[in-house]
Amino acid sequence: MNSKLAALLLCASLLAAVQAHASDKTILPDACGDDNVRFDVKTEKGQPAPPSAPAGKAQVVFIEDDKVKGGPFTFYTFRFGMDGEWVGADYGDSFFVINVDPGVHHICVSPQSVTRVLKENVSTVPLTAESGKVYYLVARFKTGLMSLTQLNEDEGKYRVKAFKLATWKTNK
Repeated sequence: MNSKLAALLLCASLLAAVQAHASDKTILPDACGDDNVRFDVKTEKGQPAPPSAPAGKAQVVFIEDDKVKGGPFTFYTFRFGMDGEWVGADYGDSFFVINVDPGVHHICVSPQSVTRVLKENVSTVPLTAESGKVYYLVARFKTGLMSLTQLNEDEGKYRVKAFKLATWKTNK
């Protein structure tokens, strides 16, 4: 009888732990997207420079400068959000490009992770995009802190030339 009672108590405590974990919702800034979206990122070296933005648009180049690995031979996948939606992801030293309407945009970056603490380590920046201009935003994860900063044109072009092009698929 004691072993059945012990097993019942163990199951009850595990159920309580699972319920507590399920209610432990990740809180992300409004600039980010739905936390349930996951990216499967592939990178390709030697891709041509991205074409210019179409007339009436601005171009944003999202760069991951990932000198810090998540573990042996493992880089983090960084998700980039704009105005409440994820717009793409990078993995390792890579980049991707989107074209946007001119105006104010709110941008965020968050490591894609299963741990809430890591996912909530986000960085946000506002960007006022002007038609015909190119903006280079670099995400870095150093000493446990996420940063998202704008690069000058020379540094941005160098990163695009030196890094891999990121493409992805999402689970949504």
